[in-house]
Amino acid sequence: MSESRTKPRPRLVFSTAPFFRYPVREAFRHAAEAGFEAVEVMVTQDPNTQEPHLLAPLAEEFGLAVQAVHAPFLLLTRRVWGSEPTGKIYRAVHLAEEVGAKLVVIHPPYRWQLRFGQWVENHLAEFSARTGVIVAVENMFPIRLGADRGVRLHSDQALDDLERFPYLVLDTSHAAVTGLDIRDFYQQHRDRIQHVHLSNNAGKGWDSHLPVHEEGVLPLGEFLDDLVKDGFAGNVSLELDLRPWMRDQGSLHDVLVSNREFCERRLTRARKND
Repeated sequence: MSESRTKPRPRLVFSTAPFFRYPVREAFRHAAEAGFEAVEVMVTQDPNTQEPHLLAPLAEEFGLAVQAVHAPFLLLTRRVWGSEPTGKIYRAVHLAEEVGAKLVVIHPPYRWQLRFGQWVENHLAEFSARTGVIVAVENMFPIRLGADRGVRLHSDQALDDLERFPYLVLDTSHAAVTGLDIRDFYQQHRDRIQHVHLSNNAGKGWDSHLPVHEEGVLPLGEFLDDLVKDGFAGNVSLELDLRPWMRDQGSLHDVLVSNREFCERRLTRARKND
């Protein structure tokens, strides 16, 4: 057997993030009908995303494996599981353990969360090793408060700023907003990147999360080639802005299928050409 055939391969999953305001059942139904076999579940106000005894049978009903859990770190979910970041992580890891997921996605600390920042830097690797669930930090981008252009909630996520996090999630749209080259980003942080949020970006300075087949500035095909050739064994999670299609079930289905097929074709072609 050739070396290329022995390499691990990324697993394509569907993120439920676009269905943030909908019951997760809707996300599961659309994912299953579009041919996805696995999902990343974003924890929201929906109890089915919060409780393993509710989430596990729902995923089984639709024939979906839960590969990752996105902890409730959005501002809109700041009250889900309390306001303490480490408490959210503990709950997310417990949920992941119960449903068979091996990874939890979190956001980097805000600038004022000094204690949380120290915990991430000093204890996250040991906590992940002890639980068997990798807790990985997603690259973000500057968020400014109101008209005050001098206040930033996150750091600018320059490459050297990410060195303090043991495990990373590479969000391609976030990287584009910050001006990072996703292929270089991967090459420099390949040993710590555990999970990818895949989408295109319009290149206009905002987080567009475009479908992969939309016109955008990111070399997503070549990036997927890089992952396969490198033997990346993590998840590639499609995290898309689907709002333009939400009112048309047929168009929504077509978008999901075309995105899945784009990724699968590229991953297969990259493997054949290795």
